[in-house]
Amino acid sequence: MAASGYLGWDFSTQQLKVIAIDEQLRVIYEDSIQFDKDLPEFRTQGGAHVHSDRLTVTSPVLMWVKALDMILEKMKSSGFNFSQVRALSGAGQQHGSVYWKKGSAEILKNASSELPLHHTLKDCFSVGNSPIWMDSSTASQCSSLEKAVGGAQHLANITGSRAYERFTGNQIAKIYSQNPEVYMQTERISLVSSFAASLFLGAYAPIDYSDGSGMNLLKICEKVWSASCLDACAPALAEKLGCPVPSHSVLGPISPYYIKHYGFSPDCKIVAFTGDNPASLAGMRLQEGDIAISLGTSDTLFLWIQEPTPALEGHILCNPVDSQAYMALLCFKNGSLMRERIRDDCASGSWDEFSKALTSTVAGNNGNLGFYFDVMEITPEAVGIHRFNRDNQKVSDFPKEVEIRALIEGQFMAKRIHAEKLGYKVMPRTRILATGGASHNKKILQVLSDVFNAPVYTIDTANSACLGSAYRAIHGLVAETGVSLADVVKLAPEPRLAVTPTTGVEEVGGNTC
Repeated sequence: MAASGYLGWDFSTQQLKVIAIDEQLRVIYEDSIQFDKDLPEFRTQGGAHVHSDRLTVTSPVLMWVKALDMILEKMKSSGFNFSQVRALSGAGQQHGSVYWKKGSAEILKNASSELPLHHTLKDCFSVGNSPIWMDSSTASQCSSLEKAVGGAQHLANITGSRAYERFTGNQIAKIYSQNPEVYMQTERISLVSSFAASLFLGAYAPIDYSDGSGMNLLKICEKVWSASCLDACAPALAEKLGCPVPSHSVLGPISPYYIKHYGFSPDCKIVAFTGDNPASLAGMRLQEGDIAISLGTSDTLFLWIQEPTPALEGHILCNPVDSQAYMALLCFKNGSLMRERIRDDCASGSWDEFSKALTSTVAGNNGNLGFYFDVMEITPEAVGIHRFNRDNQKVSDFPKEVEIRALIEGQFMAKRIHAEKLGYKVMPRTRILATGGASHNKKILQVLSDVFNAPVYTIDTANSACLGSAYRAIHGLVAETGVSLADVVKLAPEPRLAVTPTTGVEEVGGNTC
C-alpha cells in the first residue's frame, strides 16, 4: 500500500462495500459482504425483511455490525495495511434508523479488542430491526406531521420534502406511538450513516446536514432541527438525535478497538458519514447542470442546485460537499429488483438476452409503453403493471422483447417527466452521469441517452457512494481551510463517454412528456 490511504465505506441495502484509495486517488482495494449470501443466519431477502403487512420493511442492526467484522477480517487476511489509513468516511442507505439502548455509549466506548464487535454490541439496541427506506407503514404519522406544521408544502419549505413514509421522523413517530417504553429506553437515535460512523468512532457520531435533510426534521436553510417537526414526532427528540454537523466535519480519531484489533494508526480520523445518494454526488463529482442517475436497488436522479425550490414531489437535501449549496433528488423504489424480475420472466435470467431484446426493438417501442411497479412507487404513487399500446389503450401483455424495452423506456421516461416537473431542462451541454449496477449495461444506457436526448457518461467504479466516501475522507482533512472537493479530486479520472443519443429519436422522451 502507498504511503497514505483513505477508506470509503457504503452500508447499502444489500451489501457492505469498502474501497481504499491512495494519495493519487487510485483504487487500491475493493471488497464487499453480501448480506443474503454471506450472512444467511439473518434470513434477509435483498438485505431486508418484508413483514406480513407488506408495508413494514426492516433490516437487523446486528447484521450490519457482523458484516463490518467480517469485511475487516477479510482485509486483515489479505494483508491490508491498516496503519497507513489517514482517514475514513462512509455512507449509509438513507432514512434507516438505529435505536441505541440506554447505557450503550459506555459499551461502545469500552469495546474489548478480544471480541468481535457484534458480540460486544448484541444487547445495545432497543429496536433490533431497523426500519429502512423500503418501509411504507407510517401513513398516519405523515398525515399528523403535515397537519402539525401547516400542510405538505409548508413542511417541504422547512425540511426540503413533504412527509414521506420512509423518512426517519415519521418512523420515529411510529415507534413512539406503538412502543413508548422502547422509545423511552432509547438514549440515542442514529441514521444508518451516523450509526456506522459511531462504530468506528467508539462514540455516538452526530448526524450530518446532508443525510439529516432526509428525515423531515431538519430546517434545510438554517441547518438546525425544526422544533415544530420534532414535537410532532416524539417528546425530547432533540437530545436523542444530538446536534447535526457539516458533512465535511472531522468527528475525531478512530476508536482504540480498531487500533488494537486491526493495527489502525491512532492518528486515523473519522470524517462524518452521510447518505448513499449524497456520497454518490461526491463520487461522481457532479457539476452544476449535470444530472446523475444511480441505477441500484432503488433508482435515484439527483442534481446540484444553488437555490432550493422545494416541491410536493422530489426532495431538496443539503449538499454534502458544499454547505452553501443543495442537491435535488428523486427516488424510485422499483429499480434493479424490477429489472431483474423482467429479466427472469422475459430473458431466461440472462442479461445478454435482455440486452439483445433491447437491440432488436426500436427506440420508442412502436408506441408501446409500460410502467412497472412491483412495490408501491414513491414518484408517482402507483403500484402494479400498466401497459399501453400505440393507441394508448391498456393491454394485458406484451411480447417479451417489447416488454423489456417498455420497462426500460418507461423507467427513464418517468425520471425525465418528474425532473422536468421540478423545473429541470435538458440543455445542450447537459451530461447524464450514470452509476450503480445497471450502468455496466451499455444497451440500458443507450435507452437512457435516447429518452433524455443527452450523452451518458460513466465513472470507473459503479460503487460511486463508496468512492465518494473515500474522496470525502480526504476532503474532510482540509475542508476547514477552504479547499473544495473539486480541488481535492482533480487527479481522479474523468467520467467516460459511454453512449450518445441515437440519431433521429429525439421524440422518444419528447411526445410523452
